Amino acid sequence: MTPARPPGPPARLFSGHFREFYSDLLGFLTRCAREYGDVSSFRLGHRRAILANHPDLIEQVLVKHNKNFVKPFPFRFTRAVLGNGLLTSEGTFWLRQRRLAAGAFQAERIAGYGSDMVGSTQRMLSGWQDGQTRDIHADMMQVTLDIVARTLFGADVTEQSGDIGDSLLLVLRSFSTNFRRMVPLPSWIPTRGNRRARAAVRGLNRVVQEIVDKRRREAVPRKDLLSMMLHARDEDDGSQMTDEQLADEARTFLLAGHETTAIALSWTFYLLATHPHIQQELAQELDRELDGRVPTVADIPRLKLAERIVQESMRLFPPAFVIGRAPVADFELGGYPVRAGTTIFMSQWVMHRDGRFFERPEAFEPQRWLPERVARRPKMSYFPFGGGPRVCIGNTFAMLEAVLVLATIAREWSMRLVPDQEIRMSPVLTLRPRYGIRVVLSRRTPAGRDPVPSDAAEVVS
Repeated sequence: MTPARPPGPPARLFSGHFREFYSDLLGFLTRCAREYGDVSSFRLGHRRAILANHPDLIEQVLVKHNKNFVKPFPFRFTRAVLGNGLLTSEGTFWLRQRRLAAGAFQAERIAGYGSDMVGSTQRMLSGWQDGQTRDIHADMMQVTLDIVARTLFGADVTEQSGDIGDSLLLVLRSFSTNFRRMVPLPSWIPTRGNRRARAAVRGLNRVVQEIVDKRRREAVPRKDLLSMMLHARDEDDGSQMTDEQLADEARTFLLAGHETTAIALSWTFYLLATHPHIQQELAQELDRELDGRVPTVADIPRLKLAERIVQESMRLFPPAFVIGRAPVADFELGGYPVRAGTTIFMSQWVMHRDGRFFERPEAFEPQRWLPERVARRPKMSYFPFGGGPRVCIGNTFAMLEAVLVLATIAREWSMRLVPDQEIRMSPVLTLRPRYGIRVVLSRRTPAGRDPVPSDAAEVVS
């Protein structure tokens, strides 16, 4: 006889596992998977939830039966910021918006963004000095915002970058506060947090509207995402995006398009700073393949180690560390019945560190991404960009950006961590470093023979 519910940890009468879930989210999900198997259950207040932790189960939800699933209740809080954009919309509306935006992410179009990605990085590096201490996370947030604004919107947001960053942080804090409440408060209730979040969204809207209005006044369309969204027509009914839809999508790409890549790069430089031998191997690859010049898109196929370093960084520190779906009709998962509306969590953090699929899962080993080793692993054991029809539309863009930014920086600079700093993860919507990551810069010689100090700080989850 099939059990009515998957196994899980003992629960409190009223709150269930609410306290454990929100006080140590990554640890709690890891313990559920390791102690209770591939399908485990827990309760957040009165809401039941399930954690699926096997590639086959994740594939069922995200790929094979994707039409039976929508974004679950907890993830709907993002609509206060992103509106009805690609990350939050569902059904035929989502499919229409995805089609309208897809052209900007075709391979040949993405390749054309490479020079802007390198140019933005070089402008940032012009302010770096040998021996200087910098917060590499703050730098990555700024440079990826500049890249997204220039490549996808043809805009320079240098002057507004501080305001955009502050607004994003306020929104994330508001989401975190509401997400951790037993009974979430509607966004229209005038709490201090809600007022600040609404003010932040209004500020973001002003930036977006200025970009859109300026583009509308241009006589000749460009070839970036914004022009495509402005002029694209739906294949079925010939309709175009409304101003509200355009603003929702612009905010989505402006925020999500730089936040996740910045986090991936931040943890990448953290890992390189704590693994000086790999940092040196990367420098040698860049010296050999680039011969002293800045990288281009044409160089990407030869920068094998740089790409594997980014892949391994996103395994250990996935920017999107958990995703969720809820079935619209009753479903069976791993032999257990799942009622419609139940939240099914799938955690990249947990799956990517599963010893069944990754030897020495806690170790930073870029060579695990050699083709012959990748071929031995189930596909959905690694899903930093999600999977199925709703896989991140910008995944190719993000990988190109991450490798080009990494190569542009690492060819000229090495770095070590500032000693005795606290490196702590902040898992809210993304896996941000809570207090930043401070590093000391060392300018490399052209031959890449400078010693790389090995000071390291311990990550506390």
